[in-house]
Amino acid sequence: MIPMNLSEVSEFKLLGFFEVSHLHSLLFVVLFSLYILTLMANTVIALIINGDNTLHTPMYFFLAQLSYLDICYLSVIVPKILENLMVGTIGISKIGCAMQMFFFLFFGVAECFLLAAMSFDRYMAVCYLLHYTIIMNSRICKSLVAGTYICGTAVGLVHTIITFSLPFCGLAINHFCEIQPLLELLCGNTSPSEIQVIVVAVFAIVGLFLLIIYSYIRIISTILKMSSAESQQKAFSTCSSHVLVMTLFYGTASSMYLRPKSSYSASVDKLLSLSHTVVTPLLNPIIYSLRNEEMKGALSRTYNKALLFRRNSLSP
Repeated sequence: MIPMNLSEVSEFKLLGFFEVSHLHSLLFVVLFSLYILTLMANTVIALIINGDNTLHTPMYFFLAQLSYLDICYLSVIVPKILENLMVGTIGISKIGCAMQMFFFLFFGVAECFLLAAMSFDRYMAVCYLLHYTIIMNSRICKSLVAGTYICGTAVGLVHTIITFSLPFCGLAINHFCEIQPLLELLCGNTSPSEIQVIVVAVFAIVGLFLLIIYSYIRIISTILKMSSAESQQKAFSTCSSHVLVMTLFYGTASSMYLRPKSSYSASVDKLLSLSHTVVTPLLNPIIYSLRNEEMKGALSRTYNKALLFRRNSLSP
């Protein structure tokens, strides 16, 4: 194919799930349902945490931030995928594609760092309980969250600027504007870009996941020293569910980014991408919040307040 300058490219074509066009209606219903359910769950979690004073602690502060990230992360690509399922191949402007890629990387990397910050918070809460409130003060928590957004911005900008500064030899993107499908459209030798992606992934995915595993190993060793069997069981249940979600998130991200372009498979990458961007954000509020007794209590209080307000507003 003849290379074309970026200045000549005005629009890309998003192919979506063209290979299973006969399943588009079913996929649309399933994905739309999951999207709405996830948006609702994360929105409810964020509102309850912000509205209940008993939940204004570091752990719930991070959980609220996770809900915000999940809402944004989902909304970067799912609406376009739904549109694609409805009408087939759709166009996206060069600027729109670059923005989609940037925000997808921005929110994804920010979530990687936020999950690491949350594991650090749990590590401090369990292993350094007496100093926890001093160490994890409001300034530290806000600084950690700000750091996640700074890292997400840096990775998103670097990948997006480098990718869109190179000449493209094709315009048909086999999914959406994400780095692997776009690498396949670049002209010439893409090895430097591939190495760049893998190096960043090793730092932002593998490195952070190892830190998280280390934190939970220390947490578990501390739990084992507890005298109460009931406390041990409760703590193990919480830790295992957290590690499960993090393994799913980092595992799918690793399988997407820690491999050369020659091993890319469009159909496999689409499934991994959906798992990474749809399933995990749905599991987060279930695992981190709705199984939590304090969160259940806050939900109950909010529901009772709503009922009381409705009764008072209806009474003469």
